[in-house]
Amino acid sequence: MFEKILIANRGEIALRVLRACRELGIRTVAVHSVADTEAKYVKLADESVCIGPAASAQSYLNVPAIISAAEVTDAEAIHPGYGFLSENADFAERVEKSGFAFIGPRAETIRLMGDKVSAKDAMKAAGVPCVPGSDGALPEEPKEIVKIARAIGYPVIIKAAGGGGGRGMRVVHTEAALLNAVQTTRAEAQAAFGNPVVYMEKFLENPRHVEIQVLADEHGNAVYLGERDCSMQRRHQKVIEEAPAPGIDRKAIAKVGERCAEACRKIGYRGAGTFEFLFENGEFYFIEMNTRVQVEHPVTELITGIDIVQAQIRIAANEKLWFGQKDIAFRGHAIECRINAEDPFKFTPCPGKISNWHTPGGPGIRVDSHVYNGYTIPPHYDSMIGKLIAFGDTREQAIRRMRIALSEMVVEGIKTNVPLHQELMLDARFIEGGTSIHYLEHKLADRNEVKKT
Repeated sequence: MFEKILIANRGEIALRVLRACRELGIRTVAVHSVADTEAKYVKLADESVCIGPAASAQSYLNVPAIISAAEVTDAEAIHPGYGFLSENADFAERVEKSGFAFIGPRAETIRLMGDKVSAKDAMKAAGVPCVPGSDGALPEEPKEIVKIARAIGYPVIIKAAGGGGGRGMRVVHTEAALLNAVQTTRAEAQAAFGNPVVYMEKFLENPRHVEIQVLADEHGNAVYLGERDCSMQRRHQKVIEEAPAPGIDRKAIAKVGERCAEACRKIGYRGAGTFEFLFENGEFYFIEMNTRVQVEHPVTELITGIDIVQAQIRIAANEKLWFGQKDIAFRGHAIECRINAEDPFKFTPCPGKISNWHTPGGPGIRVDSHVYNGYTIPPHYDSMIGKLIAFGDTREQAIRRMRIALSEMVVEGIKTNVPLHQELMLDARFIEGGTSIHYLEHKLADRNEVKKT
């Protein structure tokens, strides 16, 4: 096991990794920007190194500074968290070549799964169900593009091979709009990702977003830890996540889960990962794989009892998985609300000083947050300041506990999206379960229309 790990991230995930390390008896190094000097995890770490000014490009994305910090502190491994450099293959390669362990997959695996075209090809080869679409990148010949779209059937969606986070995609409903959409998406993809390659898929009208959590070690062992439903989204960003996904047949989950685990074995995957699917009319369609720990990992931890972050660390230290698929028992239901520093209805960011911070407690309640009384939220980063998770024996109990927890949560000095979560916990469609990825967008749009009238 490692003696010292550098945490190359910030916010709640930096604190989450730090706590996992402390439980394993591992010393920690927190790197931070000037803006995060007073962060809780910086104070709790055994050592801390300032790696640059507030701007991410000069700090949390500054690879030479992070490597130098690992060198001067004699760290043995680097945990990238999520976001920033967590899925950057060049960073993973640089870490390994500099003599440190990268707590995540190998660079070649990140490259394979980071390119949506090669990822889809790999999944097809492994028997993972995929969305009907073009066989790889779209050709240059316009007639061929039209032919492919006709074969798939409208509507179709054009996606950037190097895209992610809801960017680099365009829905096309008619043949008249097809070629212009392809050209525009290629230009956007080149500008945003440095890669103009695009591909085409069938656009599913009202799918759910369901994902499968996996763990795989260096010794050919791989398991799936069940599924999460992340369909409550706004602008392709998740708002609420839960596990298990309500209303999906357990045999169907087991079938797709086994295929995901087998895909990990075939591509030589290492560490924690997530297969993301669209789910519609009883069918799963692979869309991408995230080669890192997810924001929503706590709901899976609560229903399985498995610490995913510790598993990442143990796998990176070349340990074998200490359990098999048959050893994993799924129990209860967990729901996570992302707490953001933003206006709950206009969604504008709301950085600033927190004058009063009180988190809820009680049976089945977990709060993952780096925030404290008097903490000033910097304006330079993502607006998420924490995660509120409720666990119950049933989904109904988890929802009731979440309602109580939200009512007890006190955040003063800034605005948060807690009122939105309170509204959603009383929403009849959410309570029923199984909403599509468009539900929240439509709900918010309808409310805005009512306000206008």
